[in-house]
Amino acid sequence: MVVILISLACGVIGYFIGSIPFGYLIVWLVKGVDIRAQGSGRTGGTNVFRVAGFPAGLITALMDVGKGAFTVLAVRALTHSTLGWGEALAGAGVVLGHNASIFLGFRGGAGGATTVGTALALWPLGGLPALLVGVVCLFVIGYASLATILSALMVALVFTYFGAVSHAVPAAYSVFGWVIVALVVVALRPNIARLVAGTERRVSVFKREG
Repeated sequence: MVVILISLACGVIGYFIGSIPFGYLIVWLVKGVDIRAQGSGRTGGTNVFRVAGFPAGLITALMDVGKGAFTVLAVRALTHSTLGWGEALAGAGVVLGHNASIFLGFRGGAGGATTVGTALALWPLGGLPALLVGVVCLFVIGYASLATILSALMVALVFTYFGAVSHAVPAAYSVFGWVIVALVVVALRPNIARLVAGTERRVSVFKREG
């Protein structure tokens, strides 16, 4: 029972940390506008890039990665004997907070950068493939939404595989991966519809939209 309560508390703490809207704050400082009324309305690095330029978008993405990694590492350092559930729920909480921030009326981003940050902190060998897939998809194919979905799916598949064949990955991490896939898919439903229809916008670092 104590383990369950500690793990749930980690998830709640993760949610509040994930709710810190770095993209919203950066765009407000740089442009003096509410990013929720600009572009896609999301607070992630892609929309910040479109609204406020590459440096602002890059800083936002790095800070979103950082809040995911920081939360998982802090929970790992402060809790013990939760069989990975404290870290996993904290990571899932961060992504949920990022996507539905309590400070922004439960609006936010799509969770791509935050997913990568949490996964890298949980198990670097599991997070690295997600990072590579996301970067290639974003900068080669040009679809930020597809990059986010594939990154989350890669986390789930890698954690699940290695959780099944070795003891390097706790079962909690595999559950984390599939929860993240669900959170990302829910956040990106409009984008998925546009991808299917062939109307999704591409991202280019050489040309800023809006």
